[in-house]
Amino acid sequence: MARKLAKTLMNREVIALACGAMIGWSWVLLTGEWLSRAGTLGTVAAFTLGSLIVLLISLTYAELASAMPHAGGEHHYTKRALGYTASFVASWAVVIAYVTVCVFESAALPTALEYLFPDLAQGLLWHVAGSPVYASLVAVGALGAIVMTWVNYVGIRFAAFVQSVLTVLFLGVGLLFFLGVGLAPSLAHPVAPLPNEWIGALGVLVMVPALLVGFDVIPQSAEEINLPPKRIGWLLVLSVGLAGAWYIAISLAVGGALTDAALAESKMPTADAMASVWQRPWMGQVMLLAGVGGILTSWNAFIIGGSRILYALGAARMIPSVFARLHPKYQTPYVSILGIGGLSLISPFFGREILIWLVDAGSFAIVVAYLFVVISFLKLRLAEPQMPRPFRVPYGMPLGAVTLLLTAALLLLYLPGSPAALLWPEEWAMLLAASLVGFVFYKIGRSNQ
Repeated sequence: MARKLAKTLMNREVIALACGAMIGWSWVLLTGEWLSRAGTLGTVAAFTLGSLIVLLISLTYAELASAMPHAGGEHHYTKRALGYTASFVASWAVVIAYVTVCVFESAALPTALEYLFPDLAQGLLWHVAGSPVYASLVAVGALGAIVMTWVNYVGIRFAAFVQSVLTVLFLGVGLLFFLGVGLAPSLAHPVAPLPNEWIGALGVLVMVPALLVGFDVIPQSAEEINLPPKRIGWLLVLSVGLAGAWYIAISLAVGGALTDAALAESKMPTADAMASVWQRPWMGQVMLLAGVGGILTSWNAFIIGGSRILYALGAARMIPSVFARLHPKYQTPYVSILGIGGLSLISPFFGREILIWLVDAGSFAIVVAYLFVVISFLKLRLAEPQMPRPFRVPYGMPLGAVTLLLTAALLLLYLPGSPAALLWPEEWAMLLAASLVGFVFYKIGRSNQ
């Protein structure tokens, strides 16, 4: 009998998996970037609009995930609706997005720890885009990649336990920050409006899909969720709403807790805001520890999601079938997990500057996947109206059409000519290199069908 993925995840693990994926390190590291680009109002507007678009997309995912609760999510929806080529493009876009997040986290971990331990940076190797790269920080990132790979290698149950504990811890610190904002006797005026605030808001908006990528880890691991299909759909949509609300609340809180001058001087505005509202410098260190927890939860979730989409592609022989091998003891797609772990060993060699490039490139890739999923949702509503749908979206066709238009408009923001276009050559080079690897796999896989 062929081995199958272990069916072990329950309500708590599913919510922790998705929310821990979406609420990673960015809310600590990048809040200053958002506020500097768009001000408080522009940042909140960008997250509100971006969260709304992703929430609509998540509704289409919820219906499809409940109808086809199989590992690999998008791979199955798009193949059933649109055929082999569309399925490969959408699935490979998910692979790119997930792997960029894992690679992001291995570069972010040493960056976070450097703020906690300023003497950690030792042994200058070189500079990348003006950012120094130290041997000690490379070692920290590589060690983190090894540990997170091992956590996933030994089974999803253990990985889900780690996810739940870390998610509760960093959410608790975030709630402590919100409490401090509410109790602070006086706060600075919100970050002032900027001359090009709305152009800056577009720059924040294009990051939102990458920041909220993670709800789709649920359909990726659907075969390992021990819940009714309808419940899977509800939990998926709920997780997006919770994560979007979190980013909006963090932006409002940090924007109100720091003056313009303090924001300009701060390297970690969320941590500095925490220290400011509680009037205790050590509280900023607590916030940084929560950020480290966010790195680990996001990293963990995307190894799970990325390895499952590779597993599904390998099982369909779209990529080498070795990626579909399951460990005889742990029932994990261990080759796929090791592949993602290997790539995560590389990014620490590029220093901090690579972080923004990875967020933007990953955002573009996941929006491509979203577009294919929404099209698949509409196609299946027309072609297979009687298909069992335990979670059925009300007003499906009109909602799907609106979602398709919004997703297509969002995709245009990344293209040349847009104020928020991807950077050349750094971000486009990442995408082109990943697409070339995908094209090679596509040609090989097509010949094996």
